[in-house]
Amino acid sequence: MAEFTKDRKTIFSGAQPSGNLTIGNYLGALKNWQLLQDDYNCIYCVVDMHAITVRQTPAELRKRSLETLAVYMACGIDPAKVVFFIQSHVPGHTQLSWVLSCSTMFGELSRMTQFKDKSAKHADNINAGLFTYPVLMAADILLYNADLVPVGSDQKQHIELARDIAQRFNQAYSPTFTVPEGYISKSSARIMSLSDPERKMSKSDPNPQSFVSILDPKDEIIKKFKRAVTDSESIVRLDPNRPGISNLINIYCAFTSKTPEECEKEFEGRGYGDFKLAVGEACADTLTKIQDKYNTYISDKAQLDKILSEGAAQANYIANKTISKVYRKVGFYAKPEVK
Repeated sequence: MAEFTKDRKTIFSGAQPSGNLTIGNYLGALKNWQLLQDDYNCIYCVVDMHAITVRQTPAELRKRSLETLAVYMACGIDPAKVVFFIQSHVPGHTQLSWVLSCSTMFGELSRMTQFKDKSAKHADNINAGLFTYPVLMAADILLYNADLVPVGSDQKQHIELARDIAQRFNQAYSPTFTVPEGYISKSSARIMSLSDPERKMSKSDPNPQSFVSILDPKDEIIKKFKRAVTDSESIVRLDPNRPGISNLINIYCAFTSKTPEECEKEFEGRGYGDFKLAVGEACADTLTKIQDKYNTYISDKAQLDKILSEGAAQANYIANKTISKVYRKVGFYAKPEVK
């Protein structure tokens, strides 16, 4: 069980179990989570409640929730150093979400760009949860009084909303929540779609050729990189006007720890075919090691359940203290302890 100390800042983050995690999730988040665990009090969550804003197959959601934990661990995140749990195992997330929704303005939620994007993608299921889930996201963060939240540039709007809600509540009811800051690591790589490099790589993309899953076999990884969209110039050079090849260079550098300049020099005079193969092999070499660890972890369900149970107990302990304070401040009558 993780030991938290008061002299360290607290970090909260989570990932949805709504699809196979991709190299975008690994390079942009999980790799950095592993680096943070020695210097911060880290709380990492499988956010299954967020996943159901889009219709899920129940058996698949349960299966992927456990698989997501195994992937976290395979990427080097140590349950002895961090708190791991599944969001639905801690009732405080929804309890706080309702209270915070009463301190959130309709106009704030209507301006959230991800609501507009998801509504366009799922026009047949524009549900209330899809509209209000940023409040649940704020509750996820504020429940643990997180100081920092690792985010990509596309999540900045959610952090700003969480900050606004925290400040509004603090002003109305006296200081209660830590006002969180977004944590953007300098080493985080923004990985784009292989089929449309103008868009971020997404595990929910309907085109499986657009992303590489952490659990994809090596031959599939190589094929996906060979088919990756580039251009007709055939020169390996980082160029903002050539998003396809620039995305592949960023991926190659992230997996090899080389600089773009070193990459350009290595492939000078060589075509895209050689480079795409090299990117695929560099990616597959790293993922093969992760997959070997994943297979070990996922085969021991009892151990994963133990980690989740202990993590949920620790998370509930922290969450219940926050909920008790919030309920008292908003005026809820305390539940009598009748003997």
